[in-house]
Amino acid sequence: MLLHFIFLVKEEELEPRRWEFEYVQKMAKFYKTWIEKTFSRTVEVQADEMIVKTSGRFRIVDTPTLLLDHESRGTDIFHFYLTYFRPIWTDCTCEGYFADNFGMVQWTKSPQLDDINYLMEINCPKVSHEIAHEFLRQAGYKNYKEIVHEIWDKHLFASLPYEHYDSNYSQTENNALFATLDASSLHS
Repeated sequence: MLLHFIFLVKEEELEPRRWEFEYVQKMAKFYKTWIEKTFSRTVEVQADEMIVKTSGRFRIVDTPTLLLDHESRGTDIFHFYLTYFRPIWTDCTCEGYFADNFGMVQWTKSPQLDDINYLMEINCPKVSHEIAHEFLRQAGYKNYKEIVHEIWDKHLFASLPYEHYDSNYSQTENNALFATLDASSLHS
């Protein structure tokens, strides 16, 4: 299975946000390992940018546009869009949305240049949330939404810490580069 991360970036922000895309590329490789460990599924990963031209009247990108893009690229590929906008509708408190082989989260722009810690703590866990939904769904769990939301609520309201991983994809409390929801109860 191919998991294809697509980082949406406005054309005028392409250069200033290049460092974020470099993080996305590293994050994609991390999620390959995390998925194999957590869900016992082998995946290939890819990361690309989707440059959005914001000039012109009809250049609005929204969730239906991304679903059409997903369909045109092939619905057998798991496309995961990291967007600069919120999904039109979601029941996830992480500003994400998923459907069969489709995921998206609002990728929050860091207020400071090169703030990897911000990307790790704010964006990376949201990605794990939507990935967990989809891989539990694919594994046939009937209550896959509730399982993930129960864990997520503990992160938001009961001070459950995220899992942190270093550049070697080992769980760590120091020098972390990636963060995910607590996957201890998700191992299949």
